[in-house]
Amino acid sequence: MFNGDLGIITAIDVEEQEVEARFGDRSVTYDYADLNEITLAFATTIHKSQGSEYPVVILPLFMQHYTMLSRHLIYTGVTRARQLVVLVGSPKAIELAVKQVKDQHRYTLLAHRLRADM
Repeated sequence: MFNGDLGIITAIDVEEQEVEARFGDRSVTYDYADLNEITLAFATTIHKSQGSEYPVVILPLFMQHYTMLSRHLIYTGVTRARQLVVLVGSPKAIELAVKQVKDQHRYTLLAHRLRADM
């Protein structure tokens, strides 16, 4: 397992003193003595949530981290929710994020490599 992996506890065996957790398509069994290796997750980052969906997303937007605020950040956060999105924060931070379009040119040479393969 890697730091930041999110999983769900699927079984607790009191007799064997083991806890089973599922991380995506992998199942991991922890001995009671190793339970300090996992912690409850109350939140995750937008970056870590890319490619995932959640029933409810609470998206905090505050000026303390104004350099991270962008339209792309809000879009990614909002599109993770299946049923409900709650924006929490200051109107100024939300306005800044919506106005901030951080288009970054990516220098991957992908187009060049695709042409070379043809």
